[in-house]
Amino acid sequence: MKAYKYILGALLVAGGLTSCADMLQTDSDIVMYEKDNTLSHPTDSVYSVLGIIGKMQVIADRTVLLGEVRGDLITTTDAASADLKRLAEWDFSVENKYNAVSDYYAVINHCNYFIHHVDTTLERRGYKVFESQYAAVKALRAWTYLELAKVYGNVPLVLEPLMTEIDAREAMNGPRASLTEICEYFIADITPYAYKEMPRFGTINGFNSTDFFIPVRSLLGDLCLWANRYEEAARWYHDFLTDRDDPITPFSGRITWNNPTEFVFPGGSVFSTSDIRSYIPMEDREFDGVMSDLDNIFCSTVDNYYYYQVTPSSAMYKLSAEQIYCMEYKRDTGTDTIYVPRSGFLKPSLVGDLRLFANCEQQSLGTQNEFSEYSSERQSVIKPELFAEIGRIPTSRNTMTYLRYAEALNRAGYPQSAFLILKHGMCYDNLVVYVDSVERVAAAELVDFDANIFPKDRTFGIHSRGSGDSHINEYYTLPMPTDSLATRQDTIDYQIPLVEDMIIDEMALEGAFEGYRYYDLMRVALRRNDASYLAAPISRRNGEEDAALRAKLEDTSNWYLPLP
Repeated sequence: MKAYKYILGALLVAGGLTSCADMLQTDSDIVMYEKDNTLSHPTDSVYSVLGIIGKMQVIADRTVLLGEVRGDLITTTDAASADLKRLAEWDFSVENKYNAVSDYYAVINHCNYFIHHVDTTLERRGYKVFESQYAAVKALRAWTYLELAKVYGNVPLVLEPLMTEIDAREAMNGPRASLTEICEYFIADITPYAYKEMPRFGTINGFNSTDFFIPVRSLLGDLCLWANRYEEAARWYHDFLTDRDDPITPFSGRITWNNPTEFVFPGGSVFSTSDIRSYIPMEDREFDGVMSDLDNIFCSTVDNYYYYQVTPSSAMYKLSAEQIYCMEYKRDTGTDTIYVPRSGFLKPSLVGDLRLFANCEQQSLGTQNEFSEYSSERQSVIKPELFAEIGRIPTSRNTMTYLRYAEALNRAGYPQSAFLILKHGMCYDNLVVYVDSVERVAAAELVDFDANIFPKDRTFGIHSRGSGDSHINEYYTLPMPTDSLATRQDTIDYQIPLVEDMIIDEMALEGAFEGYRYYDLMRVALRRNDASYLAAPISRRNGEEDAALRAKLEDTSNWYLPLP
C-alpha cells in the first residue's frame, strides 16, 4: 500500500496540466478539469502539453545517469552519493532516489489524460487544430514508455488516465508488458503520425518550443531497433535523415592535432548544440522548477566544493587509447599518411581517439591546507556540464541517430553500408565506390542519399570525429574472413557481429557521458542472447574484473531496477 500511495501521488489529478507564470510551471492546484471535460480550447491544450514537458523535467537527469552510472565508461568517486554508489553496484537493498517509477508514470498519466480528453475533431478553416499536439503527445508517451521499459524491464502498460486510487491499484496489479511488447505496441500506435508536423508554440523562456518534441520517425527507428525489426528501423532512420525539407548530416566538428609533426596540443570541437535534435528544457532557477544537477555530479563546482562524483573509468581510457589516430599530411611533394605515436604524451587521453581528451579536463592543484573544505582535484566533463548550463537534456541527437542507422543496416544484412557510415560517411559518391553492387541493389532505397543534398565534400565518417582521417586509415577496415567462405551469405554472417562491435565502440566514443552506454550494451546482449556482452565490460570498468559484479550481471533479471 505504501508503494501504491507513492505512485498514486504522481498519477492522480492528470487533468492538472495548467498555465504558467514561468516557462513550465504546472501547479495542478491552479486549474483542474473535470474528468469528462475535453481540452477544447487552444490555450488549454498548450498549457497541458507544456505541463507534460514539465513532468519530464523530473526524469531528465535520470535518463543520463541510469544509462551511464551502470555502464562501463564511468566510475563513482569517494565523493559520490550513497544512492549513486548503490546504483553503480546494483544494490537496491535500501530505498534509492533514482528508483522512482512513479515519476515515469506521472508523465505517462498526463499524456493519457491529454490523449483521451483533447478534442481531436475541432477544425478551423479545414485544419484540425489539435492534430500536431496529439501526435506530439503520443510520441512523448512512447518515448517515456521506452525509457521506462529499458530501466524496469516488464512494466504495467497503462493507457487510460488514472483518476482514483482504485484505478491506480488495479493498473499496477495488472499484466506487465515486456520491453519488446512495449516497442511493438507503440510502433503501431505512433506510425500513423510519422509525418505530422510538431507543435509550434514559439519561443518559451529562450527555447524553441518545437525542439521539445521527439521526432516521430527517429523514435520509430529506435522502437524497431529494440524490437529487432532491423529493415524497418533502417527505413525509418533513413527517411528521417534524408527528409528533403530538413536533411540531416552528422555533426562535422572534429578534434585534430594542430601540428602533424610535433603533436603538441590538439584542438577542435567535441560537441555542438546544433547536433541536438530534441531535448527536455530545464529551468535556470530552482524557484521556477527543476534544474539539471548533472554539472554537480560530473564536474567540480563551487556548489559541490569541487568534489565531483563520477569520473571516466579505466575502461573508457582503454577504449579511447585502442583507437589509431591517422592524419593526411599534404606537402609540396605530395600527400603523406601519418599515424600518431601511441606513447610519450603527458595525458593518457591524448593517445588514440581524441574525443575523451576534448570532453574531459582534469587537473590537480597539488597539496593544500589540510583544513580546507575544497577538493584540490578538479574535473570538467563538457557534455553534461553544457547540458546543465544551457538547460537542455537531449532526447535525440543527430550523430547518434546515424550510428543507430548503421546498427540497423548492419543487422538488416548490409554490413558494407553500415561500415561506410563509420569510415567514409554515407553519400552516393562513397556508396558506389565502397559498397559492392550486390549490396547496393539489395539495400536499394535504404541507402539512397541524393548527391545534391549530401555531397561528398561535406561527408565524412563518424570515426573521424576523434580519430583523424579515417578514410585513409589502413588499420580501420571492414572485417574480412582470412579464408574465402562457401557463400556470400557466409561472409555477411561473419561480418555482422564484428561490424556491430565496431559500431557499439563508436557509440561509446561518440556518445560517452550522455546516457546511452548501458542500454547499447543491453540491446546487443539481448539480441545475441549473451549476458556476458553486458556483464564482462561492466565488471572490468575499473581495470581488473569484479567477479561478484560479473556474476550478478550474468543473470539478466538483475539488469533492471526493481519495481516498488
